[in-house]
Amino acid sequence: MNNSVTNTARLLWAGLRALLVLTLVTGVVYPLVVTGIAQGVFPGRANGSEIEADGRVVGSSLIGQAYDLPLKKGQETPEPDLKWFQGRPRNGLGVNSVNTRYQLILSGATNRSADDKDLIDWVTAAKAAVVEDNSTADYRVSPSDVPADAVTSSGSGLDPDISPQYADIQVHRIAERNGLSVAQVRKLVDEHTDGRTLGFLGEPRVNVLELNLALKGLLTKG
Repeated sequence: MNNSVTNTARLLWAGLRALLVLTLVTGVVYPLVVTGIAQGVFPGRANGSEIEADGRVVGSSLIGQAYDLPLKKGQETPEPDLKWFQGRPRNGLGVNSVNTRYQLILSGATNRSADDKDLIDWVTAAKAAVVEDNSTADYRVSPSDVPADAVTSSGSGLDPDISPQYADIQVHRIAERNGLSVAQVRKLVDEHTDGRTLGFLGEPRVNVLELNLALKGLLTKG
């Protein structure tokens, strides 16, 4: 009986020691080592690829932001603030029945087929809005000029980038709304257009947050 109790106590102690050692190694030592290496090698990415402006963090280069006007009384969906470059549509989840207040907390695609009626209606309405919003007194956007990323959300619904084509059709509207020349705005777009990663991966892209910060800087100077 005593031997049995002793053996049980030894097994329990051995199990407890293993638990303590594993907790220390995997729960304390390993995270600290990984965090230390990440901070030393690529601190920017480790800290969320933060973008700063005016001495404070204004967002991440990896997460898209909305540039909308304040909601008016009775409105459920805010209107875009057209003095800023606009990103991709943010209805990646379509009708969000899980989290109806903060749609972007849940990210993902619509998972709707190309012939889905609701998806077709969304894209059709989005294309009409892009044409109307970006046409100015001396520049008319043709429906055929509207790229896919202007009317569809990304797979995550959080894409921070747009195509150079989508940025380009916004240039005249940005210039008109902000009292700038088309050449000034187009120069901003060119300066913030990144090519394919390593020269062959992905597509050329423009980070909307970085572009709008540059636009804000230009307006402040001017």
